[in-house]
Amino acid sequence: MQLQKNWALKIFILIQLIAFNGYSQNGIIKGIIADKITKEPIPFANVLLEGTTTGASTDFEGNFIIKNIKPGVYTLLCSVVGYEKYLLPELSVGVSKPLSVSIFLSSTTENLETVEIISSPFYKSQESPVSVRTINTTEIIRNPGGNRDISKVIQSLPGVATTVSFRNDIIIRGGAPNENRFYLDDIEVPNINHFATQGSSGGPVGMINVNFIREVDFYAGAFPANRNNALSSVMNFKQVNGNTDKLAGSFMIGSSDVGLTLDGPTGEKSSFVLSARRSYLQFLFKALKLPFLPTYNDFQYKHTFNLNSKNRITVIGLGAIDDFALNEEVNDNVIDPNDLERNNYILSNLPVNTQWNYTIGAKWENFSDSKTHRVIASRSHLNNNSIKYQDNIENPANLLFDYASQEIENNLKYELFYESNTWNYSYGLNYQYANYTNRTFNQVASEAGIILVDFNSTLPINKFGTFAQVNRSFYKDKLSLSAGVRTDFNDYSDQMNNPLNQLSPRISASFSILPNVSLNMNVGSYTQLPAYTVMGFRSNSGELVNKTNEISYIRSNHFVFGVETNPTSYSKLSAEGFYKTYQNYPFILSDSISLANLGGDFGVIGNEAASPYSDGKSYGLEFLAQQKMSKSVYGILAVTFVRSQFTDKNNLYTASSWDTKQIISLTAGKQFKNNWEVGMKFRFQGGSPYTPYDLERSATKTVWNVTQQGVFDWNQLNTLRYQSSHGLDIRVDKKWFFNKWSVNLYLDVENVYNFQTELQPFLTVVRGSNGQPVEDPNDPTKYLIKPLKNISGTVLPSIGIMIDF
Repeated sequence: MQLQKNWALKIFILIQLIAFNGYSQNGIIKGIIADKITKEPIPFANVLLEGTTTGASTDFEGNFIIKNIKPGVYTLLCSVVGYEKYLLPELSVGVSKPLSVSIFLSSTTENLETVEIISSPFYKSQESPVSVRTINTTEIIRNPGGNRDISKVIQSLPGVATTVSFRNDIIIRGGAPNENRFYLDDIEVPNINHFATQGSSGGPVGMINVNFIREVDFYAGAFPANRNNALSSVMNFKQVNGNTDKLAGSFMIGSSDVGLTLDGPTGEKSSFVLSARRSYLQFLFKALKLPFLPTYNDFQYKHTFNLNSKNRITVIGLGAIDDFALNEEVNDNVIDPNDLERNNYILSNLPVNTQWNYTIGAKWENFSDSKTHRVIASRSHLNNNSIKYQDNIENPANLLFDYASQEIENNLKYELFYESNTWNYSYGLNYQYANYTNRTFNQVASEAGIILVDFNSTLPINKFGTFAQVNRSFYKDKLSLSAGVRTDFNDYSDQMNNPLNQLSPRISASFSILPNVSLNMNVGSYTQLPAYTVMGFRSNSGELVNKTNEISYIRSNHFVFGVETNPTSYSKLSAEGFYKTYQNYPFILSDSISLANLGGDFGVIGNEAASPYSDGKSYGLEFLAQQKMSKSVYGILAVTFVRSQFTDKNNLYTASSWDTKQIISLTAGKQFKNNWEVGMKFRFQGGSPYTPYDLERSATKTVWNVTQQGVFDWNQLNTLRYQSSHGLDIRVDKKWFFNKWSVNLYLDVENVYNFQTELQPFLTVVRGSNGQPVEDPNDPTKYLIKPLKNISGTVLPSIGIMIDF
């Protein structure tokens, strides 16, 4: 106790010294303003920080610089005759380096003496007039409970549900976690989380450094035709460029990891950003006597080369190394029998896992004659290894599961975009060479008994795709229409090799019925390739089982209609209704369930025999009220009603594992004087369905010795439901600004009032004094089994410090 008091005293003294010695310095905003269509610089444009008299004008090259800015968050207003006024909200100005922005203005033919047209800060395009939200870096950093993790931050938006566990599985409008796609500066990244589930997505910790993010475009539908292989969402992370003035950096230490980011110039026309992060969760978990020890590392890189005003090259990299070990010393000196049982259960069924992955890519852009040519080349590589022994005794005779797999994708893409004041169009094509390998040894408990799965698989695939999209505005931009089509095909099978089978048309429309009110709609058909784990599964004799079963592209048809209004330049109200259908979803034959019901746990999904005969549907309503920061206040209220259903083995629609029914999220915050900021987030989510255990099979010795946990009764698929869950998160930030460096100290508390929900209990065997399972006295083929309570939810405080220099 005395030691804790000493540390608390030291921290208090440190804060007081910082406050005493800190003094506010001035920041800088600089940038370029250009025509949105021609990309030509605009001279003599006026730039002003809203609420101040501080501003500047652009020179002949379209450049501007605003100096002597008090650090804080500002809205930038840009205006020039012949163009719409532009608002760029929530710019965070510091002292360690200048803030660089690029602004592209849309021309207008309106009489500026009689009407003022202001470009909305809420992103909306002709291709995607519905189901799109944009999140900037300021919103990500300040999000209560978000811990600078984008997968948690988007939980504030409509249509986004999560699992009740601590994972980052993203469930959009009732779709499975593996239906989402991610891009860094238009370069596809297969996964954005540590400890990812192969064949799905999500994981407990995000791997993207928020210091790289300028903003994120989040599509819950209405996907542009140049984005492929997504059924539920697309996220494009627009990254910052390195500053061109000097070497700068950011150091962060939080409750679970420590990280360093550096950025700066590498020449007159190039700059870089580089970061590395390492966790120390394994030490914390060991001290807390937890039975598993996770360790993660990640690295991120961006290099920008501005060859000239017409050509730019961007190089990006993202990688992670994850280790998941068992803490076999966890029961040393543990007395509580409940803790002993819980630890033994987790040690019995969790495998030892090692995973690493990376993506590297380059993008060349050419701007000329209202056209943008884009060429992208990239490579992604995932390596996933898991092993499990019975009773954790490393003996070949005890081997239950041994899995090693790699996914390698080499991508090449060309795209062209043309913009004018009326017609816009784009088209392109892509090629990918993928190589999937899998070595599996797995003892599986099925209704027919214990089955040994033992195979090696190598699967090379050539993939192709092409798209086209055209947009047109009418009636002085009151009506906009967009139509697009794409197709994707590959050489896996004759079915998948026919481009007509994967033809995916889409159409969008937006009509302004009043100056600030519009009706929006989208109808689209989208396809997604099944996971490599499904396509590459082989029988013990080497046959590609699911190719024989005629597995095919999954198809989803979306129907979305909405209305939105902007009461002020900083606020938005919207309502959207959606209806989605699914066809050709892989159906797991051994368990007789749709693959859409899996994907919210560790390990691998889809590595088994499947047929393409599962259908599904989801539908619902979403409401959004958003206030971007204005006069120090911001807030988001999102309400979602959703139902999600997939067919069972009797071809009847049954609630899916993602059928949460209702979601409510309220996020709000305020900035105070002296650089204090306080935010809160409240979430309510309906209980999701789950499947009860098959107690008879679970107790059977041969089954338990292989599974080490309860097996489900798939005849009662999702017939039970968890209770609704809710929680309140609070975050407090305090910043100090010095000469060329700053400190941000924060306290982030998740689940403030300690809401706990009881999940499906663990099922374990009764153990004797020797630690061995106890035989059922009434049936020598079975063990005695019993449930263990499974409680989720605890107060989770997080203290961190960020230093920008």
